[in-house]
Amino acid sequence: MRLPASKPKRARIEIVPMIDTVFFLLIYFMIASMTMTRMNAEKVALPVSHTAAAKPADDIVVTVTKTGLFYIDRDPVAESGLTSALNARLAAKPVSAAVIINCDKDQPAGRFARIFDLVKQSQAANVMIATTPSDQWEKRP
Repeated sequence: MRLPASKPKRARIEIVPMIDTVFFLLIYFMIASMTMTRMNAEKVALPVSHTAAAKPADDIVVTVTKTGLFYIDRDPVAESGLTSALNARLAAKPVSAAVIINCDKDQPAGRFARIFDLVKQSQAANVMIATTPSDQWEKRP
């Protein structure tokens, strides 16, 4: 007895599951990007804090590196011109803009106090200190 030959089925590409997957990935990355904080400052080793929070977008960052160099956002500035340069930046920002001091943890306390005093001499409404959240610090080797 001879069986009839069956026709091979044509392959189909199902597009609906692919669209669902693409939208899922899009939503995932949109939500993940909302939790990211981009800080416009030089990289320094920050002290640890249990109450650390994310930086708002319209703030100004004053950085003191381990070697003692000063930056406002990413622009180098001399210590003597810090207050005047900071006043110029604050004039261009909204009234609610805060100044964040991003001081390396290896700087002496006297140097930090001097920088804090210079920042307070500017017209900043708020002054904050950048720290590393303690849970992130504990994960580092």
